Amino acid sequence: MKKLLLVLVALSVMLVAGDMKKPMKNFRMVPMDKAQIVQSGKAKMFCPKCGMTLPMFYRTNHAAKFDGKTYQYCSIHCMLEDAMERGVEPTDPMVVDNSTLKFISVNDAYYVVGSKKPGTMSMVSKYAFGTKAAAEDFAKKFGGKVMRYPEVAALVKKNMKKEIAGIHKRQAKMAKMGEKLYKKMCKPTDKRFKTAAEAKVFMKSTKLCGNIKGKQCQAVALFLAGKGN
Repeated sequence: MKKLLLVLVALSVMLVAGDMKKPMKNFRMVPMDKAQIVQSGKAKMFCPKCGMTLPMFYRTNHAAKFDGKTYQYCSIHCMLEDAMERGVEPTDPMVVDNSTLKFISVNDAYYVVGSKKPGTMSMVSKYAFGTKAAAEDFAKKFGGKVMRYPEVAALVKKNMKKEIAGIHKRQAKMAKMGEKLYKKMCKPTDKRFKTAAEAKVFMKSTKLCGNIKGKQCQAVALFLAGKGN
């Protein structure tokens, strides 16, 4: 009997250890303590363009300076869309190196474009690496083409109009869901916001919707930012 119990305990330990080694369901996500946040302010944990939580999409994070201030984005799409709206090119653009999870200059990065892993704000995925060897290894495992930043940026700009249309459609649908959640879960407020990031800061600081998290929080934030109109 004792031997059987010892075997069962050993099996349970092995199963737990195995579960701990399993990758997160969202490939782009990293634990909060692994995410390097280079922007500041109350909304520093959110993409200033779309409002998505940065660690949730960290493996595709980009950062750049505009007017001397650093902004961090969930994706190259959001960074370049923001630059397009400002009418300038981003200064000192950086991207997360998927080998080290640290920011590097986009000029030092090798991107894998179009792999089987999910894209962020785009149907075509784009993951960056600090070495060509690491990028080629990733491409062998998951598909995609190894490219440098100028090519990737040109591709994103070429498809920008189409991607924005798709994003607006998805955000409008999510904002409609957010309106329903807001009426059901949140305290009423007359405040509306320019961005979903600003809405999230307000929601969390005031506990407007209790401890709402994840997609539900994003949906309500999009509604409060007027993305359903």
